[in-house]
Amino acid sequence: MKVRFRFSKQGRVRWTSHRDVARMWERAFRRVALPLAYSQGFSPRPRVSFGLALPTGAESVAEYLDVEVAEGAGVDLDVLPERLGAALPVGVDVTAAAPVEPGAGSLQEVVTSCDWVVETAGLSPGRLAAAVESAMAAPSLVITRERKGQRSEQDVRPGILACEVDGTSLVAELAAQPRALRPSELLTALGGDLVEVRVRRTSQWIQRDGAREEPLPLPLDATDAPHVVGRAS
Repeated sequence: MKVRFRFSKQGRVRWTSHRDVARMWERAFRRVALPLAYSQGFSPRPRVSFGLALPTGAESVAEYLDVEVAEGAGVDLDVLPERLGAALPVGVDVTAAAPVEPGAGSLQEVVTSCDWVVETAGLSPGRLAAAVESAMAAPSLVITRERKGQRSEQDVRPGILACEVDGTSLVAELAAQPRALRPSELLTALGGDLVEVRVRRTSQWIQRDGAREEPLPLPLDATDAPHVVGRAS
């Protein structure tokens, strides 16, 4: 059975890297004795696959990972989120768990966009709103991107699916395919003297049969994890 977890990453732990978060989860799985399935070969590894990497320093209330459980193992998904949450560092909380449908694509393949809230400095609310209005009306927004030491000019305007201003914060939906657009690249595209103050990913989205849905919605009785804020502060 493959299980999908939804979790949040907030507070000081946001400065840990994607690789460090993966290690945190592996330790938590050992602490709760979750019977994971392992890969074959000389150095077997647990079959764990994460979704889109979160930029170091960013917070999120909508992170995901898929875990393959050993065949025949009994797992109580009702209590597992709480048990794992207690085994993870302060600021990382498990908010939902559910089986993954057979044949479902990987998170990195199926997530098409993400919602972000980006607190900024450097421009007044009026100038920020004008910059966003200009950018959304532009036919193209070319920035310099670097990958594996190679720099290239790329038009990122198609990756800005929506962007609004709330005071000095940006509320944006950015594409995750064919290449994810990062909040820092959004600020570069807007130009001016914008500085990133704090970033939070609030949703990840899958397009299915013309509708948009989350990889794993929060339970109906869940909130924006107020207990998480208390632990992470």
